[in-house]
Order: sequence, then structure tokens, then C-alpha cells
Amino acid sequence: MSGEIYIRGGRLVDPATGRDEVADLFIRDGRIIPRPAALPPDAACLDARGLVVVPGLIDLHVHLREPGGEEAETIETGARAAAHGGFTTIVAMPNTLPPHTTPEIIRRVLQRGAEVGLARVLPSGCVTKGRKGVELADLAALAAAGATAFTDDGSVVASAALLEKALRKTKRLDKVLMEHAEDHALEKAGVMHAGEYSKRCHLPGVPSEAETKIVARDIALATATGAAVHIQHVSAAESVRLIRAARARGVRVTGELTPHHLALTDAEVRPDDANFKMNPPLRSAADRAALIEGLTDGTLTCFATDHAPHTAAAKARGFLHAPSGVVGLETAVGVTYTELVVGGRMDLLTWLRRWTTGPAEVLGLPPPSLAAGTIADLALLDLDTAWIVKPDEFVSKSRNTPFTGRRLTGRAAGTLLGGAVIWLAGFQRMKIP
Repeated sequence: MSGEIYIRGGRLVDPATGRDEVADLFIRDGRIIPRPAALPPDAACLDARGLVVVPGLIDLHVHLREPGGEEAETIETGARAAAHGGFTTIVAMPNTLPPHTTPEIIRRVLQRGAEVGLARVLPSGCVTKGRKGVELADLAALAAAGATAFTDDGSVVASAALLEKALRKTKRLDKVLMEHAEDHALEKAGVMHAGEYSKRCHLPGVPSEAETKIVARDIALATATGAAVHIQHVSAAESVRLIRAARARGVRVTGELTPHHLALTDAEVRPDDANFKMNPPLRSAADRAALIEGLTDGTLTCFATDHAPHTAAAKARGFLHAPSGVVGLETAVGVTYTELVVGGRMDLLTWLRRWTTGPAEVLGLPPPSLAAGTIADLALLDLDTAWIVKPDEFVSKSRNTPFTGRRLTGRAAGTLLGGAVIWLAGFQRMKIP
């Protein structure tokens, strides 16, 4: 529903302005408005007492699997999972079948996302034709069709010369190039981080250098071209150091941290459970400490889930043969809030900025805000209640999470998109005249 909505008594936290107060919020025609002189008699009243009202979260790294992988996820089920997680904007990765390599596919994803109407689905475009790393895609045509960013996610752009050419084009288009930093020659057949625990598990390892070599190369190319480069799912301490030094020099490089790399290490990998298999892999405790430091000091400017759904049958193939990836949309708030805010490492506003203004800046979007005049894309968060992760309760099609049974504090309690109520955990909170 949309129209006029009165959100009563929530704690309003605005990452763009620093506002943090218990107050009412008013919505008319899909936008936040100043407090009216009198409440319209036909306004719907949403009781947000005890909840935190924030701009809708943004996830710039989501795999929706459609087209071609609908058995694991669809645009509709992925967008519904996003809404249940507090996200109102998600960026769809291009490694579908076929990939996002033509304007027609970009428009198809945009259209389907609009039809579903559960979240703003922004398609990314491939950097290279077919994600094959041989020839550049028509980046200008993809941007004109609606591609919000460019990436060959799932694969690195291995050729430095080709990537430099792409960066010069993305700079002219004022778009960010998001890189899956992984040297396949160093990765080889690895399935977890190369170290003490890969030896204990008798599983082939992936060295950190597989990531850091590409990060160093991409920073050099960003320096040479002046283009914006975003490093996806940063996992290694050396990557954080490289990004920090580059940003201090004014290089346009950013990085994201996933909830699973924030919360877990290779010591927690269970070799009999492929839900702990992801790419890049969970790394050492020292890497995790560096990631947290990078997030808190602003080296890593945003979170991203890398929501990567797979069927139970695919994950049942065993650690060596199962696909990499975990779902994350419905656990992201709980994992990151528990680890950082409850854990005393980060204040609420900074945590929220990593989910809102941080990713918006990477994508070149306006900063999400609760200010009057802004579109009412909102999340209602319950940050006081503890809960247990139960994958059977997910609305995503897939259940491949490493957090099963984990006790978390904080989760989404509802979302509004353009002033329309998409989902509420407690329907008794909404009163409609």
C-alpha cells in the first residue's frame, strides 16, 4: 500500500545527516514530508515504537540467478529475501545464463525487478563479452540500457591491457568497475584458504596472494587511468593494506566486506559441510582482524552480502566439487550488527553508513536519507531482539548458509519501497482507517 503513512515513535537514525532521535515520520505520495499541521484522518499508522527507522539498506553484490539458474533463486525470490533483510536496493551480478552482456538482458532484469516491485533491482553489466575476458562488451550500450556498474564477477579480468581499456571507458561513462580480484593461476584447484587448517582438513588451499596480486595490479591501473575501481569481497590483510595506502594517495579505489568474512575464519570451516565453501575463502584470524580494522577506519567503505544461492543438491556434492557461495540477505543485519555494534567495535551510525551511504557512494547514487523530500525507501530494524538462524525460515529459494544455529542480535522488521509497505514482521503494528 502507499498514500499517506504516519510512522509513529520510532528511533530515526539518518546516516547522511547524523540525526538520531525518537520521533515520528510522515510519508505522502512516496516521499518523506515535514510534520503536517494536522494528521490526515485517512493516513495509515505504523507503530514503530521500539524499532529503529533507517533508510533502506543497499547491497551492491547480489546473485539473483535469473536468467538461467532459477532453481536456486529468481529475481522475485531474491528481491523478497532482500526486503526481509532490510534491503530496498540490490545490484544484480551478471554471471547468469546468458550473462548481462547485451542491452536486452539489462532491460529484461530491470523490467522483471520493476514487475516484482519488492526492491529496486539494479543490473550490473559485464566488462567483457560473455564474461570470457577476451573482448570488451559494449559498455556504453549497456550503460544506456540501465547497467549501474560493470563487473565480470565470478571471474577476474585477467588481461591488464584489456582492463585498462575498460577503465578508460568506465571513467568516461562515470561508472564504477567492480573487480573479482583473483589470480586463477595462483588459485588453481584450491577450495579453502591455504594454511594450517587446509592442511588439517586435507583440502587444497587458495593463497592470499591470489587476491592481493590482482588488487595491486588494479590499484596501479586505477592510478594510471583515474577511473573508479571497487574491489569485491575483500578477504586478505594485504589487500586492506594496499587499499588503505592507495586511498591515502587519492586513488579512486574502494572495497567491500561481506558478513561471512567479517564473522568467520578458516578455523571454523567444516570439511564435511560445503556451506562453508565460498570464493574468496574464509581466511585466517589475522586476516579477519585486518578486515575489521579496515572497516572501522574507513579503508573498506561498505558491506556487501555476495548473496550466492545454490540448491541443496549442488552443495551436497562435497567440499571439493560443490559450487562456492553462501546466501546472506536475510542474515546480514544480524551478523554485522552483532559482530560490530553489540561487540563494541563500531557505533550504530557508522555501522549503518556501511550499509547505506557507503555503497551509494560507490555506485554514484544519492546518499540515502530520512530528510524531507527524499523517496521513502525505508527499513524498520529490531536491534534489541536475539534470534537463532534457522534456514528453513528463509524466503530465499536456497538455504546455503554457514550461520545455521548461530545466535544473533538484530534483524529487519519491515521495509517500505517508495512509501509502499513491502513487508512487516508484525502486521499488528499497521492500522489502516
